Amino acid sequence: MFFNSLAFAIFLPIVFFLYWFVFNKTKSTQNALLIVASYYFYSCWDWRFLFLLVFSTFLDYYTGIQIEKGKSEKSRKFWFWLSIIVNLGFLGIFKYYNFFAASFSDLLNAAGFKASPILLKVILPVGISFYTFHGLSYVIDIYYKRIKAEYNFVDYSLFVSYFPLLVAGPIERATHLLPQVKVKREFDFQIAKEGVCQIVWGLVKKVVIADTCATYANAIFDNYTSMNSFSLILGAVYFAFQIYGDFSGYSDIALGVSKLFGLDLLRNFNYPYFSRDIAEFWRRWHISLSSWFRDYLYIPLGGSKGGTWMKIRNTFIIFVVSGFWHGANWTYVIWGFINAVYFLPLLLSNSNRNNMNAIQLQFNFNSVKVLLSILYTFALTCIAWVFFRAKTITDAVLYLKRIFVNKEFKIQFLVNDRNNYELLIMILLFVLIEWNCREKTEPLSGKRSLLKLSFAIAAIMAFGTFSDYKEFIYFQF
Repeated sequence: MFFNSLAFAIFLPIVFFLYWFVFNKTKSTQNALLIVASYYFYSCWDWRFLFLLVFSTFLDYYTGIQIEKGKSEKSRKFWFWLSIIVNLGFLGIFKYYNFFAASFSDLLNAAGFKASPILLKVILPVGISFYTFHGLSYVIDIYYKRIKAEYNFVDYSLFVSYFPLLVAGPIERATHLLPQVKVKREFDFQIAKEGVCQIVWGLVKKVVIADTCATYANAIFDNYTSMNSFSLILGAVYFAFQIYGDFSGYSDIALGVSKLFGLDLLRNFNYPYFSRDIAEFWRRWHISLSSWFRDYLYIPLGGSKGGTWMKIRNTFIIFVVSGFWHGANWTYVIWGFINAVYFLPLLLSNSNRNNMNAIQLQFNFNSVKVLLSILYTFALTCIAWVFFRAKTITDAVLYLKRIFVNKEFKIQFLVNDRNNYELLIMILLFVLIEWNCREKTEPLSGKRSLLKLSFAIAAIMAFGTFSDYKEFIYFQF
């Protein structure tokens, strides 16, 4: 079931009505309804993987209790590593086995040995990377005594399988969401209204920006060998807005839907394309994943406390692993590696925290410098996105090479149903509205919310369609 589908448009009001008017007597009835709704929501993709979700939930629930009850460090470590190994084992089998098997076979063939890999014919369970990380953070926090184990199975199950965040995040923490599901929620009209506005803005990002940009980005990337420099640059820009509109749109819808049920989810995006350097970009992009790797991988490895070599090592580890988390393809690994290279000069010069303050622009030289920094960071990001989008590393390299070789700057038309100029104007209007909202928590809040909401509705009517809804990009991760 997709957020941008008619099925979800029917599903959400039904659950909302039952939640507030039928099952609103106690916290337990509210949570029970949300679990049933979440399991139904997940089973709409493939009901067979529902058993995997339930097993993963029970595993971390049980091992968490055993870790807390453990009378010896040996016992605690046993249950801790059991959870880690089983969780990562499932993730490895479903997501990475075929990749490693094929890569090892290619290596042997290159060395002169004949090898035919044994590949598994399995479908990647939607959301497995997200709910696995939910459980891992929970177990790790219990092991290091940051939180207490949850003994109410219904409450813990809702934390893991809550449908707005189940298949594409944000990646929640037990310290943030569990306390909310353990108390009865009361309806707040103002928060619900904010939720509806956030859902609308998320749909604009997905249906208008992402899906329209995808049409052009796909046409350009699929035919890059016949495209000129300007079209290739546009292709990279289109994909940058496609993936941002797609994923941040999903996150906005998830946060908005959750507000309808009185639950607050972690913010996942904070206008990343207005970043003044790569370090700031990663504080604003996919925040829940970036902070997860920081807290559960980067800091345990030593973070930035060691010498220069340790800083470099840890930086490359966290970015490469982050790239690999996104998919079983060397293009994702290279994408992560490129971002590590971008980040390295900032780290070595101790300037990776220079841009922690809000973006302020006035009519002076410093404002010009800020704008140039934003454009430069966006350009670097687009270059890296080429590797993320390309099918192979060779395709990515040739794509970038043609930008500098085929120096022809005119728009080539590959898509008949929409004019490039209309899309560029729509992107510009979208950027201006995002810029106007950059210091606000809610996407459509403030005195000009009616104007923004009017733009959103008009944009959906002009560009969007729900009859041919497209899957969200991050479902594959």
